[in-house]
Amino acid sequence: MQIIYWLLIAVMVVGIVGAVVPAIPGSSLILIAIIVWGIVSSSFAAIKIPLIVTIVVLLLSVGVDFLASYVGAKQAGASKWGQIGAIVGLVVGFLGLLPTLPFGGPLLGILLGPLLGAIVGEYLYRREFGLAVKAGIGIVVGSLVGNLIQGLLAIAAVVVFVVTTWPQVFGS
Repeated sequence: MQIIYWLLIAVMVVGIVGAVVPAIPGSSLILIAIIVWGIVSSSFAAIKIPLIVTIVVLLLSVGVDFLASYVGAKQAGASKWGQIGAIVGLVVGFLGLLPTLPFGGPLLGILLGPLLGAIVGEYLYRREFGLAVKAGIGIVVGSLVGNLIQGLLAIAAVVVFVVTTWPQVFGS
């Protein structure tokens, strides 16, 4: 039972990383691990609180992601074109279609893609390079702040799970 518990904790740690890195599932991975623990331990009463907290964290994460990107874009004066460009840049960057340095691969594409996509989208809309760069940076900064908040929420969900289930696994 303890081995399964530690494996699920490891999955949750991957979920925490995923809450910060866009290409890896985050809070949903933590939620799945908690449900698996409920099935394995045959005690859904023991996971009731972590399950509720994680569902709230999952919902908050989605909201924080959109809100942070929106606030970052608005603070920098970005248009919808810049936001769409950032999304396209993220997808293209993740798939490795951006010409990048010989190292980095998809991770470098995930970092550079939204910035370049936002700049291109904003430039197509405004035809002013300086404003396009400012908008692109605003979108990326907003997204990064959102990802950090999502990471903190994911850590909180895992801590609640560990605190509530530890006595069940290891005694008081």
